[in-house]
Amino acid sequence: MIKSLDSEKEIKKFDKGNILGSVRSLPDQIEQAWTEVKDLDIPKACALVDNVVICGMGGSALGGRIVDSLIVDRIRVPIEVVTEYGIPNYVGPKSLVILTSYSGNTEETVSAAHKAFVKKAEIFGITTGGKLAEFLKKEKIPAYIYEPKENPSNQPRLGLGYSVAATMAILARCGFITFAEEDIKSALTNLRKFSEEFDSDVSENKNLAKRMAIKLKGKIPILVTSEHLVGATHAFKNLLNEGAKTFSASFDLPELNHHLMEGLRNPAMAKEYLHFLFFESKLYSSSVQKRYSITQEVVEKNEIDYSVYQLRSSKKIQQVFEVLIFASFVQFYLAFVYGVDPLKIPWVDYFKEKLAKS
Repeated sequence: MIKSLDSEKEIKKFDKGNILGSVRSLPDQIEQAWTEVKDLDIPKACALVDNVVICGMGGSALGGRIVDSLIVDRIRVPIEVVTEYGIPNYVGPKSLVILTSYSGNTEETVSAAHKAFVKKAEIFGITTGGKLAEFLKKEKIPAYIYEPKENPSNQPRLGLGYSVAATMAILARCGFITFAEEDIKSALTNLRKFSEEFDSDVSENKNLAKRMAIKLKGKIPILVTSEHLVGATHAFKNLLNEGAKTFSASFDLPELNHHLMEGLRNPAMAKEYLHFLFFESKLYSSSVQKRYSITQEVVEKNEIDYSVYQLRSSKKIQQVFEVLIFASFVQFYLAFVYGVDPLKIPWVDYFKEKLAKS
């Protein structure tokens, strides 16, 4: 019988795969990748490209989505995140294709690697090894092939810090975006503060992550964010799916105001299962900020529960990291209250086995 979230003994017994070890190490993952990529060779012509394509799947694509949302208003070239076997038709010698696969054996990403090579794109790889690393080494393609020493669970979705920081670093090295070293350091300090605040040794009455997990038990979380946080909440959704074995959806304002509100009526029985979680930020544009209270009013009038998470960090990069660490702890605690193993992904494994035999 699963006991209280405040029982350290029960949590240690439950966490056989050291999921919490990976969650706590998010700041260290970011620091490791940011430091190591700074010293790597990068594609010589990357600064001259006209567009960036980030190819990845599942947990390996999350870094690209997160960084894209964070920097879209500042980067000087367009970015597209691709989660397919193929690559966009426009990819060519004036494109930088970033291939990201934690294991290096992601079928779709390996396929995209070969297609990008044929089209003579500038390429950079982010992986721990596998077929992708073999291909990159064989073709002498620059890459960040790293040892995930700060991800003891060895789950790609919990190695987010590597893909996020490595993607940020390569884009900075190519001159597409600037990240001040002091901003990275302060963001990591801030992230460690939130990690301590949400950790398992902090009691439920002082721990927002624990309280949110309890609220979400038996519910379908509907995550709502805007602008720089859209990619981070996409990651939150994935973490809930894989870690807590929970159906979830994410939407962004103002887009959802044009359709989703009319979809709250039917089926009526769904109302008791939905729980909206709004991420409010004072860094959103003013035109977006004013939509949140009105949207919450609509949700309430439809007799659907909702919660608000007010971002407390002062800079966009800090807020992205804040959402990621909150999400990482919530998915673990929700798995705990459900009594499901956050490490194993039986249906994903089943699918991969069947696909390999087809």
